[in-house]
Order: sequence, then structure tokens, then C-alpha cells
Amino acid sequence: MTGLRGRIAAARRLSTNAAGAGGPLVALRERTAAPRAARPKPAGAGAAGARTPKKPARGSALRGLRQFHIRLRRAWDRPLTAYYLILGGSMLLTVLGLVMVYSASMIQALQSGLAPTHFFRKQLVAAVLGAGLLLFASRMPVRFHRLLAYPLLAVSVFLMTLVQVPGIGHTVNGNTNWLQLGGPFQLQPSEFGKLALVLWGADLLARKQDLRLLTQWKHLLVPLVPAAFMLLGLIMLGGDMGTAIILTAILFGLLWLAGAPTRLFAGVLAGAAVLGIILITTSQNRMARLACLGATEPGEGDRCWQAVHGIYALANGGWFGSGLGASVEKWGELPEPHTDFIFAVTGEELGLAGTLSVLALFAALGYAGIRVAGRTEDPFVRYAAGGVTTWVTAQAVVNIGAVLGLLPIAGVPLPLFSYGGSALLPTMFAIGLLIAFARAEPAARAALATRQPAFRRKLAGVRRKTMRRRATRRPSGER
Repeated sequence: MTGLRGRIAAARRLSTNAAGAGGPLVALRERTAAPRAARPKPAGAGAAGARTPKKPARGSALRGLRQFHIRLRRAWDRPLTAYYLILGGSMLLTVLGLVMVYSASMIQALQSGLAPTHFFRKQLVAAVLGAGLLLFASRMPVRFHRLLAYPLLAVSVFLMTLVQVPGIGHTVNGNTNWLQLGGPFQLQPSEFGKLALVLWGADLLARKQDLRLLTQWKHLLVPLVPAAFMLLGLIMLGGDMGTAIILTAILFGLLWLAGAPTRLFAGVLAGAAVLGIILITTSQNRMARLACLGATEPGEGDRCWQAVHGIYALANGGWFGSGLGASVEKWGELPEPHTDFIFAVTGEELGLAGTLSVLALFAALGYAGIRVAGRTEDPFVRYAAGGVTTWVTAQAVVNIGAVLGLLPIAGVPLPLFSYGGSALLPTMFAIGLLIAFARAEPAARAALATRQPAFRRKLAGVRRKTMRRRATRRPSGER
């Protein structure tokens, strides 16, 4: 008995010590028996007894950005991305350009004794015709574009030569590069010369690449460079330095895509730079434009009036602009508000948000053109797509740079945006070329084939069901 009592007492002492030391069994019994309100709350919990805090927001934000980046890359890699960027970007630029032409040209038209919608109506007609050209070019096969190259070059050279004939060529703002078509309609053949150089140069380089002749510098330069210099000479006879700059950019773009050696490319570039310096220094008008770079005051004789008031218009716009139609500079202060300096009026009425939107659309067009040129195996498509992309982006950079005061005023319109049917028609045809090339990719062609409109799928299903019923119907005399 004594031994049994000693063992029981020892067990009780062990249990008491375990409870005092926080033994697991006793602690569990006490937690279970304790009321719910008396239980200890976790650190950071609210009055209502919140659950365990979530993971830091920084990790979730990083995961969200990573997922967004993955989705964006997938969207860029889709076969129809370039097609939709070119089509959507060009249409948005054209529609927004029509709105801004109407807003920027009203005062100019009233000052000339015309209806407020005079310039807008002409631009709308040109946009409708350009949309037809775009659709036509986007549906033509590539070989038809190649067949069009030589006739277009011959017609452009003939018209540009016709401009220099006294009594036929028409002078506007000191440049003789227009043909009077009767009434208010005029034609600037040099704008079609850009398209002709792109198509003809692309076809020429593609033929020589097929014959493996582009490794020889003579075949790389001849006859591409002499033909381009002939077009440049005809343009410079009329005094149009801006169009000559764009044509030179197209030539360099074609040579770069053809893989011209660095020494050869640098030599041609140096020759063009020397020629440009000579043409600028021998003209007082061009030297005056060069002197207006970064000007903040009109200067002596108001020689920098247009450049300075373009900056004033952008400054007045602020972040979100003064509103459509509310521009102050277009009331006779800013020359050429609907053509060369329409970007300044856009900045004043739509603000920084509007100008950045225009820049984003041009960047999308440039990216899509580079993508089309980089993914094709057809040399003609690569050269033509690269030439069109160089043309549009270089002209946009020259125009916007002049408005911002970063480049001399060259007198070139903003592609798809400024007023001018002679510039809009060939540009929209060139955009149609890019759309045709984007559609011609095998993956894009397969994706477009599977995206038929819903009514066509339903109509096809109805036809199949109708033909099935007719095939299973029994003749009238059969039992």
C-alpha cells in the first residue's frame, strides 16, 4: 500500500509541474475550457478578430505586372497584330485629322471669303478617294504591285517634268511643284514620286537579290541612286526642300535594308549632307529657317513668327487643351494652321494628351511596318514595307520636329493628318500596301480565314441543312 500511495503522489506532482510549466495537454485543456472572448488575439488583428493578414501588396503588384507583361507579349506575337495596328492606326489618324482640319481651317476659309467648311469638304473627298485606294491596294496581289512600279515611276517623272514647264507649273509659297487641274483642284506630282521610288526601288532590289548581285556595290547603287537623284533634281528645281528630305530618307532606308556596307552607306550619306549644306547656304529663306531653331521671340522682321507661335499654341494647350474649336493661334496668328502646323493647333485644343495620342498612333504604325518587313521571306515585301515605314515615320518626325522647334521648318505635311489631297492619296495607297503585306503572312492568312462574319456562318449552315433535306427527300411517286 505504501508503495502504491507513493507512486500516486509522484504522478500528481508530475502533473502539477507540467501544468505550471505550460505542458501541452494541460494547456490544450485550459484553452478549450476558456471562453471564446478570453482567447488571445493574433498580433495585428482588429476588434472583430480579423484573420491572418494577407501577403504584402508589393508581391501581388509584381505578379500583376508580370502577368500583364506576359499578356502583352502574347498580344504582340499574335499573327494579326500588325494587320490591326496598321488598319486601326491609319483610320484613327485620318478621322482625327479630318476633325482637326475642320477646326483649324475655319478661320482661314472665312478670311479668304470662303465657306467655313471649304477645306474640310475637299479633305473629306480626298479621304473617301484615299479609302478606296487603300482598299484597292490591300486586296491586290504582290505581283500586281510589282507590275505597277515602272508605269508609276514613268508617270511621276513625266508629271514632275511638266511642272517645270513655264505656264503649266503653279507656284505656291515660293515652291513651283504644283499642277493646276482646273478650279480649286491642284496636284503635287512629287508626292506620287515618293510612292514611285518605294515600289520601283523595292522591285529593283528584289530582282537583284534573286540574282545574288547585291554583294557588288555597283549593282547596289546603280541604277537606284541615279534614279533617286533624278527625282531629287526635279524636286529641287521647284525649290521644295522638304519633299527632297523625305525622298532622301526613303533612299537611305532602301539601301539600309539591302545591306549596304557601312563605308558605302556613310559615303552616300556624306555626299547628301554636303549637297544639303550647299543648298541651304545658297538660299536666304532656308538660312532664315535654320536660324529659327529654338527661337522664343519672332526676331527681326518677324522672321521666326511661325516657329514661335507654334510653340505658343502648344504652351496654351496645357495638359488637356482648351477644347475643340477653342484655339486662339488659328485666328490669324499662326500661318498654315491646317497644313504644316496642324500639330500645333492639335496641341492647343487637345493638349498634351492629344499630341501624345497622335505620337502613339505613329509609333504603332512604325512598329507594325517594321514587324511586317522583318517577318517576311519575300524580298520585295521587305523592301517595300521598309520603304513605306521610312517614308511615313520620317515625314512625321520632320513635321513634328519643326512644330516643336527642334528642326527647321521644312514645309512637309503630317502624314494622314494635315490638309492636302495630293499628300493624302499616295499615303493611303502606301498604307494599303502595308495592309496587303500584313495579310499575306501565312499565319495571318490562316487566322483571317477562320474569322468569317457570324451571318456568313449562319448562312453557310442554312445552306448545308437545306441541301441535306433536298438530298434525303423521296420522290413523289416513291413509297
